Amino acid sequence: MKKAVIRSSWMEGYGYRLDCQPYLGGALETKIILERLPLKKEPLCSLTTGIYHAGRESRHYVDSPEHGVPFLRGSDIRKADLSDLALISKRQVADTPAFTIRQGYILITRSGTIGRIGYVRRDMDGMACSEDLLRVIADEDEVPPGYLYAFLSGKFGVPLVASGTYGAIIQHLEPHHIADLPVPRLGKALEQRIHALVEEAAELRTKASEEYHNAIFDFEQTTGLPNAAELAASGAGRFVVVESSRLEDRLDTNFHGASHCAALRPFRTGNIKGIELRELVESIVELLRFKRIACDDEDSASPFFGTGSLGDIDPQPLYRIRPFPGIDNYRVDERTVLIPRSGQMHGVVGTAVQPIGAVLGSAVTEDAIRVNSATPELAGYLFLALRSECSRRQLRARAFGNSALRLDAANVGNILLPDLPRSKLARFGQQACRIAHRRTTAVNREREARNLVESALESHA
Repeated sequence: MKKAVIRSSWMEGYGYRLDCQPYLGGALETKIILERLPLKKEPLCSLTTGIYHAGRESRHYVDSPEHGVPFLRGSDIRKADLSDLALISKRQVADTPAFTIRQGYILITRSGTIGRIGYVRRDMDGMACSEDLLRVIADEDEVPPGYLYAFLSGKFGVPLVASGTYGAIIQHLEPHHIADLPVPRLGKALEQRIHALVEEAAELRTKASEEYHNAIFDFEQTTGLPNAAELAASGAGRFVVVESSRLEDRLDTNFHGASHCAALRPFRTGNIKGIELRELVESIVELLRFKRIACDDEDSASPFFGTGSLGDIDPQPLYRIRPFPGIDNYRVDERTVLIPRSGQMHGVVGTAVQPIGAVLGSAVTEDAIRVNSATPELAGYLFLALRSECSRRQLRARAFGNSALRLDAANVGNILLPDLPRSKLARFGQQACRIAHRRTTAVNREREARNLVESALESHA
């Protein structure tokens, strides 16, 4: 149980609230530290041209990119891959301009998990955005947006943002709750340097995303595999006749359904020569569950990652764990592709992930199957191959269960991939390695920006 003793005079700054939200979680301590700093502080609202959300209204979803705009929700702002976003009607976005976000906006989740903060990159410019996200638009004549983002998303900003939360069961954050949040000024030169690092990180992520989509397109074109649009338009019916020789000990419709059959058709017809995944790799491993002992000692403890954050632009560990015999079996590196083995049909299960950032060298949950390759280039190729639409359909179809699906190493090993010459395989692998390198470099640049903010503030404390 958390508790704190507060002075009655402190309550005035929080609207005389009697709930614990503003006084716990580090917000009060942070506010006191900032007040004592011999630096100029300005309220957030004076540094912006707007803090708002789009307002609640019924959403009109569409299937065609011709008539729709990618729609960003609160859970999406930290995702590295935004290609699977739902589409909202262009007409609705035109009627409600507040839906549209632009490069340099700062996004803050205002319901659910409150206080997640994202920066709108070039590849996100023009997307539509849920009312569950606050838009903070920096006045660039007053403050560089990258500096404002680095402060708000760092250890001083996040507690202050979250402290504005109201509500018991369903919590929300409104623009006026953070309007007076104090923003320390560090001088034009340092703020511009921090802004440049954030912008560099954003551009690296945009280029990584562009190369990723180009690589997937190139892979499907080179191999002759149908892409998502072609598979969706294949006209496969809801009912499929299955020969007994192809039952493979499975009687479930998830495995024998039209979606899976369409993904296997290029291999079964002989148009594409296939090879099973297990023939390309050193091992496919599913580890056993172990007892986690959380530890706060950063010097001796190892970061421990769940599957939920592996696909983020900057994956964050669940917590740190004490070392134990065999922990090295749970660590991953550039030669590993991770495949979440449990979850919902439309969740992360079966979605291959390339380790980046702090995941490299850290322990990852046993709920991620390890596909271990001889080289980083081969692992990179397998990442792209497993993220193609045909492979994604195979992986999800091979999961078993009803509500919560599960994959095992045997099912993953049976996935059919195109049998490519080593030269083409190496080319795709090198592309994937560049993608991972850019994403990891972006993590480091953004972290450097936050460290500059925090070091500057701590030096004045």
